[in-house]
Amino acid sequence: MTLEIEQFMCRSDNFGVLARDSETGVTALIDAPEERAILDAIERTGWEPSLILTTHHHIDHVEANLALKKRFGLTIAGPAKEADRIPGIDRGVKEGDTVRVGNQEARVIETPGHTAGHVTYHFAGAGVAFAADTLFALGCGRLLECDPPVMVESLRKLASLPPETVIYCGHEYTQSNARFALTVDPTNSALKERAEKIDALRAEGKPTLPTTIAEELATNPFLRWHDPAIRRNLGMENASDEEVFAEIRKRKDVF
Repeated sequence: MTLEIEQFMCRSDNFGVLARDSETGVTALIDAPEERAILDAIERTGWEPSLILTTHHHIDHVEANLALKKRFGLTIAGPAKEADRIPGIDRGVKEGDTVRVGNQEARVIETPGHTAGHVTYHFAGAGVAFAADTLFALGCGRLLECDPPVMVESLRKLASLPPETVIYCGHEYTQSNARFALTVDPTNSALKERAEKIDALRAEGKPTLPTTIAEELATNPFLRWHDPAIRRNLGMENASDEEVFAEIRKRKDVF
């Protein structure tokens, strides 16, 4: 019994994801960025979704909700704290709730920061989490609705998942994230090596996702606020974790 995953591009840089329980054939769509790209993926795979798992309310994650609900009669779950901003929502979910995709079960993790109600779906049995715009490969989402300590707590939650957990994110931002990461963590050999691999993938038109918690812990500066080398580079050896994170985020915002 496995969770089969089809990842595909939507809009300019969004990822769409179909997740199918191999035993039952039940399929979920993780967010709904663009109707046409999603319909193409459904036709290509033959996986018709019965559920949308919405991570947050931004239009580039919910734009196709109503059209897909009308076409397939599917159910839409999403963060209860943003229910009034998610088109077609049927079920609001919160920290510790579970959702099922056939015989696969996901735990809801509240990960606010990018938005005030953002959630992540963690399929522990499959070793997969869908983090959307909270955690990116080598980055994190902009803090549009919350202060840095809120995002730090959300990132701590994700960082505590098993290292082998496979992470799917909402956007293909990895190459620019790598360029920025090297400005705050320039002596990190693992980061340098990863940046080269990312450049090679993008040169071939290939996606840089998914990633893993282990890979992010080793190379993502937004999970490495405690690292002495980063702190020295920022001149913040004695600052709090939240202060270091806030400085990294501030620099990325204007990078």
